[in-house]
Amino acid sequence: MANQGMKQVLMWRITVVLTLLMLAGCSSAPKGVDCPGEVSTIYGQSMGNTQARIFDLVSAFAVSRDGVKVQSGTLHSTDRFQYVPSAITAEGFYAQRLSVKQFRLINPYQNTMITWTCP
Repeated sequence: MANQGMKQVLMWRITVVLTLLMLAGCSSAPKGVDCPGEVSTIYGQSMGNTQARIFDLVSAFAVSRDGVKVQSGTLHSTDRFQYVPSAITAEGFYAQRLSVKQFRLINPYQNTMITWTCP
């Protein structure tokens, strides 16, 4: 009888621990990665370098720098093997995921683009 009670206590403790682990995993926010970037004209002429924190959200990404955060919105592509997944941000920038580690924002109003390559 005492053995049965010990099993119930053990199962209850395991359930509580697993529930807490699941809640902790679900509530954690993406931390982001500091990535170097190259600033250039839309035609490819280099204009310098920059740094930003990239938050990769799989179907979207966000770029944060100097307290300003730009979110790509949901990236779309009819065929990811032929076309770069892209979206238009709320600010009017063209956001692209070039690869798993490369992200780009294009500002057509200033004829500039920044391409970040993350480690």
